[in-house]
Parts: sequence; structure tokens; C-alpha cells
Amino acid sequence: MLVAERQKKIVELVNKRLSIRVSELSDLFSVTEETIRRDLEKLEKEHKLSRSHGGAVSIQQQESEIHFSEREITNVIEKKAIAHEAAKYVKSGDRIILDASTTAWYMAKILPDIELTVITNSMKAAIELSKKQKISVISTGGILLTKSLSFAGPLAERSLETYHVNKTFLSCQGFDMEHGMSDSNEWQALLKIRMIERSDQTILMADSSKWGNREFSHIASLQDVSCIITDSRLDPVSVKALEEKNVKVTAVPLPKERVKG
Repeated sequence: MLVAERQKKIVELVNKRLSIRVSELSDLFSVTEETIRRDLEKLEKEHKLSRSHGGAVSIQQQESEIHFSEREITNVIEKKAIAHEAAKYVKSGDRIILDASTTAWYMAKILPDIELTVITNSMKAAIELSKKQKISVISTGGILLTKSLSFAGPLAERSLETYHVNKTFLSCQGFDMEHGMSDSNEWQALLKIRMIERSDQTILMADSSKWGNREFSHIASLQDVSCIITDSRLDPVSVKALEEKNVKVTAVPLPKERVKG
């Protein structure tokens, strides 16, 4: 097999499987691991993949992310109201997970300085929490996704395997009764699945604009969460449909001027 053909197939494999190890590529193509490392170095310089410890990961997932600065200014009133409600669920001594959503970042900003352990894949949330002396912060590590200023990928997923928490607080880009929660970025979706698995309770923080959206990567059904915190702009028919399926919903009131608008 020609070098160019092998490198083309490596990119195809990485994009299909999201990540792959050097040793596996070496076996597949019957070449030395050193040869594979040179291939990966060349392909990374050509911006076709990203190298990781012991292998390579796809960069396509990074491209699907919306930049944090854009999400930060979208539905701010709703997200802040939801974050304030979610913070009420946190008690001294809790061990919690915060995802990399802007709502989780707003929540990190207002959490009281009490005895907590917080695991997060968000750089922004970690920085906010570092200002509070009594809160212990654990970062998942992993591949840095520059648009969301967060970590994801296989290493981030594996890091959660050693932990067990009381509560996970996460958001998503789409949710409804039929399709559950979904996200446009597969890496983020896979990590959120692990977050749910490692927690006694999962609190979904999703503003009403996300209701009815179905994104590329499925996370979980709505029955897999302990409760949903949304805003009062979610129509009563949808709230009733959720409650009839035994999904607990809290629709947080918004400032009067915004509700009227």
C-alpha cells in the first residue's frame, strides 16, 4: 500500500471511530508504530486529525461546536434564572458534576462557598470555582475543544470512571418527549452519557428555546433525568405532556418585562 493511500485510510478510520490507538493502526496496516506516528504527525500538520497520547482523534467533532462567546449571549435571562434555581439543589458536602454548558457556567458563578467537590470538563466553570476556597475542583482533562473552552474525548470519559457523585447538572442543545436529549457535538454527548451514569441524580438545565429541537447525537431519554429545570416560556401543553410521563418539571418564572415581551 502506498504511503498516501495509507494516510487517507487513517483519516477515514479516525473520523469514523472518533479515536484510534497507534498500536491498532500498526496492526491494521502491518507497519511499525514509529511509521504510524510519522503518519499522524504529517496528518496533524495538514489539519486532518489531532494527535493524542497513544493515538489520534477526529477534529470533525470540534468543528460542530458553537463558540462559547456566541452561546454566552444567547437566552441569557432564561439561563441565569435556570442556574439560580439549579443552585438550590446543591447542599454542603455534595459531590457534583457540571458540564460545559453556559448555564452550568452561570451556576458555577453563583454557587455559595461551601464544602463541595465539583467535577467539570469546563475551563470557564473551573476558573469561577477556583475563586471559592471551600470548593474542591476536579477537571476531567482530555482533548481541549477551543470553541467551547472545554475538555472531551476518550480521556475525559475514562476520567469519570473512578468517581461517583450525588448530582449531575447538565444542559443540551435539543430535548423533547419523543427523542429525549441531544447535542450537535458527539464528543460532548458521549461525555454527558458518562456523567449521567456516574450520578445518583441528574438535573437537566434547558431553556425553552431548545424544546422540540433534535440534534445529531442522542444523549438519553428524559426519563433518565431526575428533573428538568426550564423557563416559564415552555408552553403549558408541553409541561403537561412531560408530567404525564412522570418527568418532574420546574418552569422558572422570568422577569415580568421579558415575559410580556
